[in-house]
Amino acid sequence: MKQLKRYVIEREIPGIGQMSLTELCGAARASNQALDQIGSSIQWQHTYVADDKTFCVYLADDEATIRRHAELSGIPVTRITETAQIIDPLTANN
Repeated sequence: MKQLKRYVIEREIPGIGQMSLTELCGAARASNQALDQIGSSIQWQHTYVADDKTFCVYLADDEATIRRHAELSGIPVTRITETAQIIDPLTANN
């Protein structure tokens, strides 16, 4: 099995931070449907919702797969950044 790379996807979506839970559920549903269509080459881990942006963490084969997901889901992509590593408080123990 191919190793998936981790990406942070920034999306500029005016007013997303003020959306209701019902509206956010609709966006999550659209994302899940796109994931089902694409298959195992992409996984959604989680999303941080801010005022007019979201920051989504995905595992994927490549940027093209993320752009395909955006196209199928109807959720725009502003920037895709591949992450090199993850650090957290436990990193200090190494």
